[in-house]
Amino acid sequence: MLYRILLALVGSGLAAFAADRPNFVFVFIDDMGYGDLSCYGNTDVATPNIDRLAAEGIRFEQFYVASPICSPSRVGISTGQYPARHLIHSYLNSRERNRERGMRDFLDPTVPVIARTFQDAGYATAHFGKWHMGGGRDVDDAPLPQAYGFDESLVSFEGLGDRILPPGGLSEQSKQLGQGTIRDVPKHEMTEIYVDRAIDFIRRNKDRSFYLHVWLNDVHDRFFPKPELLAKFAQFASNPYRQQYFAVMDEMDRQLGRLFGEIDALDLDDDTILVLASDNGPTAWKRYYDEGYDPPGKTNGLRGRKWSLYEGGIREPLIVRWSGQAPAAATNSKTVVTAVDLFPTFCRLAGIPLPDAKFDGIDMSRAFRGEEPLRDQPIFWEYGREPSYLRPGLESDRSPALAVRDGNWKLLMEPDGRRLELYDFSAGFDETDNVAERNAEVVARLKSALTAWWNSIPKVM
Repeated sequence: MLYRILLALVGSGLAAFAADRPNFVFVFIDDMGYGDLSCYGNTDVATPNIDRLAAEGIRFEQFYVASPICSPSRVGISTGQYPARHLIHSYLNSRERNRERGMRDFLDPTVPVIARTFQDAGYATAHFGKWHMGGGRDVDDAPLPQAYGFDESLVSFEGLGDRILPPGGLSEQSKQLGQGTIRDVPKHEMTEIYVDRAIDFIRRNKDRSFYLHVWLNDVHDRFFPKPELLAKFAQFASNPYRQQYFAVMDEMDRQLGRLFGEIDALDLDDDTILVLASDNGPTAWKRYYDEGYDPPGKTNGLRGRKWSLYEGGIREPLIVRWSGQAPAAATNSKTVVTAVDLFPTFCRLAGIPLPDAKFDGIDMSRAFRGEEPLRDQPIFWEYGREPSYLRPGLESDRSPALAVRDGNWKLLMEPDGRRLELYDFSAGFDETDNVAERNAEVVARLKSALTAWWNSIPKVM
């Protein structure tokens, strides 16, 4: 509270001071796998605009999200804390289903969050795209994004306020909730609309510092690509889901090219930190396997997909471009960065004091400037604390519910200590050789740390 009062006393002079600070544009892509971008090795579809971003910036190879599913992944970014601390450990659903899993209906708007921190420091702020931190289904009392520090917002059926709704049952439910200007749109037009809003926001705020989210969800199944782009990928028609996915990826990359191009055309590239990442691994519904298809989305051979704490569910692309401040065409294969690091990292890069909170993330600004610092703190995860949680279609991709990574070691286990799995990443990242029986001391140390962390996490409302 004192932090916000002191900032308020600064008054109009704060906005002028913020104009000397870097802008932030954070592109967060729903359900895109570690290997889906051509700059991460995909040879089936080209993503030239995102590749250009990587060629002009830093491509990270060991970036982790806070959860292998959407809502907690986003909460981790917003708070700089493990999402289970906020009783959001799976996707937000109906009130009844949230209660059954001991979850809140929305992120508490009184906790320190990144957008409000930047807003209080004089930044213009906006969120365009998927929200999923409260609102939708039968939850009509969730705060709007403005309650978390966004001056402007445009979301979809997993949030409230102004929103665009593709056809579907969740959109029909959303319409009944009101609270905002609502527009029906085809799903394949959503990314273009979000990018249009982002470009307009940037143009209006080009003379002051801004903090902007562009959180896209077109690559979340089901896929509805433009017909002409579906024809472009006709060679993949033997797996129609993969064909549709590549068509959607192609369009997303084209739209992002418009956004990146506008930043450069306005001569803001030296003043803007552009960050691109994905929220969890690629889709893993059992129905794909039942129909005889591999699900779309690539993990580059990493085990697991969405809803898994194996690497394919939580290791994601991360690209950072800051022209003139960070090296171009760089690859950071050594530094382990996690989504809860982004809050303290962004604040350090902007010169903004952190609010009074116990952050789980750490400042990794040195890595964003081109250094390769080694992480000195472990990372913890939990997902799947009860049997009804969504699980990958392949049994071999279904991980234990808890995980910790410390240095080159990763330990997974169930909360009661069963299914102990230890992997040595100095020997590779494929998570096929469980070396727990050969490393009893490491297991004991990591099991103790993981158990202590799990015991510190709230379990019920």
